[in-house]
Amino acid sequence: MDALVELLQQEARLTTSEIADRLGRSEAEVKEMMGKLETDGTVLGYHAVIDNETLEETPVSALIEVKLTPERDGGFDKMARRIAKFSQVTNCYLMSGGYDLAVIVEGPDLRDVARFVSEKLSTLDGVISTATHFQLKVYKQNGFLAKDSREDERLPVTP
Repeated sequence: MDALVELLQQEARLTTSEIADRLGRSEAEVKEMMGKLETDGTVLGYHAVIDNETLEETPVSALIEVKLTPERDGGFDKMARRIAKFSQVTNCYLMSGGYDLAVIVEGPDLRDVARFVSEKLSTLDGVISTATHFQLKVYKQNGFLAKDSREDERLPVTP
């Protein structure tokens, strides 16, 4: 199962036949294993990793540090789930250290993200404070190195 999960993380576009060949299993076994992973919630979905710099309209992404008041009999879970349900939130993690949640937010522009933080996130009961960090450039995302347009440039040679 671990080999299948690792393979799906690296190359989710492989066909079940290709996965079966790589794992040395039958296609039926692979389909059964994948079905189990999807049913038990191990595999939450499949998606492409996009280099937003190549898009005509680049969305704005921000990491927001959120400090919360823990709830009786629920700790941070209830608030984290509530925050995670906002459509602007792409990722939400419970963290150790100086803040409680790391929330990754995307929006069409800086104002949209700022409005989300000021009007929706920071106004929730239980949110003590937020600190917003806007993403400036991506070097690596979900295990994939971003293409650097200068990568192919040669350094000038001078005598």
